[in-house]
Amino acid sequence: MSPASPSSELYNEDLAPTSPAQRTWRWYHFAALWVGMVMCIPSYMLAGGLIDQGMSPMQAVSTVLLGNIIVLVPMLLIGHAGAKHGIPYAVLARASFGTQGGKLPALLRAVVACGWYGIQTWLGGSAIYTLLNIITANALVSAPLAGLGINLAQLLCFLAFWGFQLYFIAHGMESIRWLESLSAPFKVFMCAVLLWWVSQHAKGFGDMLSLPSQFDAGGKKAGQFWSVFWPSLTGMVGFWATLALNIPDFTRFAKSQREQFVGQAIGLPVPMGLLALMSVLVTSATVVLYGKAIWDPVDLAGRLTGVGVGVALLVLTLDTMCCNLAANLVGPAYDFSSLYPRAISYKRGGFLTAGIALVMVPWKLLESTQGYIFTWLIGYSALLGPIAGILIVDYFLLRKTELVVGELFDENGRYQYRNGWNGIAVLAFILGVLPNVPGFLNTAFPSAFSGVPDGFKMIYTYAWFVGILIAGVVYGVLMKLRKAPATSLGVSTGEA
Repeated sequence: MSPASPSSELYNEDLAPTSPAQRTWRWYHFAALWVGMVMCIPSYMLAGGLIDQGMSPMQAVSTVLLGNIIVLVPMLLIGHAGAKHGIPYAVLARASFGTQGGKLPALLRAVVACGWYGIQTWLGGSAIYTLLNIITANALVSAPLAGLGINLAQLLCFLAFWGFQLYFIAHGMESIRWLESLSAPFKVFMCAVLLWWVSQHAKGFGDMLSLPSQFDAGGKKAGQFWSVFWPSLTGMVGFWATLALNIPDFTRFAKSQREQFVGQAIGLPVPMGLLALMSVLVTSATVVLYGKAIWDPVDLAGRLTGVGVGVALLVLTLDTMCCNLAANLVGPAYDFSSLYPRAISYKRGGFLTAGIALVMVPWKLLESTQGYIFTWLIGYSALLGPIAGILIVDYFLLRKTELVVGELFDENGRYQYRNGWNGIAVLAFILGVLPNVPGFLNTAFPSAFSGVPDGFKMIYTYAWFVGILIAGVVYGVLMKLRKAPATSLGVSTGEA
């Protein structure tokens, strides 16, 4: 490949292509990475949110599994570029959006990740808060602070968990890889222990698995299954839509394409489906034990006694930290670095991510299932789907996986387009997002946008699918019509 120039304004050591010596990740590292990210509080609560919307337990588990099988496809396709060329997502985006235009998809992905980073940090802080209340007999319970909606102790626990994670930001990618690889087997073991514990104390798993769907004849939502299924499936896809874009940030360290392919195929859909099933089984047992369904693992851990409560909450804290660092820190750290490579390193990008997460009041995003799945998850999938479509069409259909990597760091190279921007990519992105805007506004602000036509509401239920299809087709057609020379598309010229 053409060497990246250290003198370029687009270059720093963190964004540079990985060397052969850095490509040490095997399939089990990727599988462990995904187990570390999957085993977290939001993942555990997904099935509960779907059941709350009317699905039967098995419909909910199947929807979670299907959504993750679907999102695995762009995950593997976009991950191919990282494994082949050793570049992160923010640099790959320059091939289609331009050397300056690539900052747009990088920024959009970074802002979304900051929201997720805040959500996970809030959940980790909640686990600490629950543990301290058990130790102190609820001495920390007090009135909420004005304007925040949480009390002082909750805020301090949130800030404490936020502070714990700064260590891993300061010590870079290897510290995160070490944490994920070490914790994955422990998490699997603890899930097995939890299943055993509830089955022993509840004399089985209860009868939740046999509960009927509310969409069946005679149910409260009879005949409404598909109107709930499609937005729910889109939400499940949206759950990992961020990683589907920035997966090159990890696959750039893969020893080979096979390693990243096998590791991700094993590590993502199977654990997500099993975790959803486990959450249903455990929650079913809580009906027997406590007289009601408890979907929140932090609430459940707080009801345990003796040493068990401390162990459970420490495990939840570890789970949350592992997921947060890998899924919500690495990507935006690289993305922010790509915005101003000379001044922002990977570490500075990580600290910036943590700072932005503080001001996004993440607990308000989790106030309701409706807001969590149908506003937050679907809403940002409408933004990220079009970007995925453009990247896949550009990399696979137009460039046939070939890139002149050195010129991705060259302000005057083939990926400059016009003043660093590829107008076709920007247009395709806008056209991919626009059909989903009315439906998003109606969902997020129903009182202000109650007059949105039903057609746009229907389109929004397929937000990710609509965005990836429209943007991909528009980008591919317009780039072909432009009839650019092969070299301007970045097709291999012997340098890539």
